[in-house]
Amino acid sequence: MQNRMQKREVRPVLTEFTTREENGTPTIEGYFAVFNSIYEIAPGMTESVAPGAFSKTLAGNIRALTNHDTTLVLGRTKAHTLELREDEHGLWGKISINPKDADAMNLYERVKRGDVDQCSFGFDIVSEETDFRDDGSVHWTIQDVMLYEVSCCTFPAYQETNISARSDERAILQKRELDAWKNNLEGRLNKWH
Repeated sequence: MQNRMQKREVRPVLTEFTTREENGTPTIEGYFAVFNSIYEIAPGMTESVAPGAFSKTLAGNIRALTNHDTTLVLGRTKAHTLELREDEHGLWGKISINPKDADAMNLYERVKRGDVDQCSFGFDIVSEETDFRDDGSVHWTIQDVMLYEVSCCTFPAYQETNISARSDERAILQKRELDAWKNNLEGRLNKWH
């Protein structure tokens, strides 16, 4: 089984993008991630992103895409056409749209009309905390990520492989926790004999 921290993940976010022209350049801006918001990834499995999770990665070369499609680049931090920053609410971003790019302008108009109002971000998990709850559910708090891209999306979705990998991981982690509990109990019983 592949560890959660060894594969690229995506997370959807319902957001409210705004559009406007800034010095004659069309822009799209909004939150690509919201801190401490609970994302249900499967029954009994949730996660949230902790404040500061993006702080180490924002200096990287991050792209803004349409629907995670690497051929539809809207902006890039290296080119100064994508601005990203963390605040107390989450990961905020502003994309400067190229008015000569028909695909980018089509998306801009879809966002402006409200037809596209969701986003997602692609990342690797660098560190996280796992919380096994008394009701049998598992919650992951993502502490640190390596961010690769943010996307304006029609249908942001979890990739099935990520969900099935999480389900497998949950079963393995629960077995480890049960084994540790049994070993601890056996050790205490052996002390009495």
